[in-house]
Amino acid sequence: MKVAISGKGGVGKTTLSAMLAATLSARGRRVIAVDADPDANLAAALGVPPDRQPTPLAEMRGLIAERTGSKDAYGGYFKLNPKVDDIPGKYAAKIGDIRLLVLGGVSRGGGGCICPASALIRALLTHLLLGRDDALIMDMEAGIEHLGRATAQSMDALAVVVDTGPWSVETALRIRKLAGDLGITRLGAIVNRAGGTGARATTEALARRRDGIPVMGRIPYDVNLEAGLVRITDDGALEPTAALEAHRGAIEEILSALEG
Repeated sequence: MKVAISGKGGVGKTTLSAMLAATLSARGRRVIAVDADPDANLAAALGVPPDRQPTPLAEMRGLIAERTGSKDAYGGYFKLNPKVDDIPGKYAAKIGDIRLLVLGGVSRGGGGCICPASALIRALLTHLLLGRDDALIMDMEAGIEHLGRATAQSMDALAVVVDTGPWSVETALRIRKLAGDLGITRLGAIVNRAGGTGARATTEALARRRDGIPVMGRIPYDVNLEAGLVRITDDGALEPTAALEAHRGAIEEILSALEG
């Protein structure tokens, strides 16, 4: 299973990503979780304390220089297909049986340029999608710019998180268009903080649009989820909290829908 999680900022993408990764891990699957949001919070959602947060790959200048052959972080000559197959084993943070990779933001000046850091990250994503059989959960930023056409077409599904706010549906529909341009055919919405008339209105708004998105699942509003989803035990194992266990049925339904 290779799934990207996207949606408007603040709708709960990171919470859903952590819930899916933890549930797949509890099933006995090998899981790689990728935090592709520059405002990285997936490690915290998976119970990693602030003093043990992993270093984003975009900030590992020594690794970037070694693998791409670059002498400058943003210019000169460098390899577009650097060696990346050992990165998940060597540089991922281990959270129970989950390996977490934090990509970090790649930005300077005119933004869309190819630089050694972005070349490394693109090569890594291609390897994770095409070269490994681990389950992959990718927590995206609001767009899906990290995905090129070849990697996007290798995703099993794109889950777009919406909530009862007024703009999350519009963001979801824009993401759907981007996904279509990249060739992603399996896409569904997850309604987060569902409950009451707001959730029904969101679901109806998705359904009545000509370019609407099928709803694959719902997660009820639960303030207890903000207190944590998992704990890391003294021996390094991942232990679900009561809040996550309370919603295990909803997450299993979402996973079943994503798996088709």
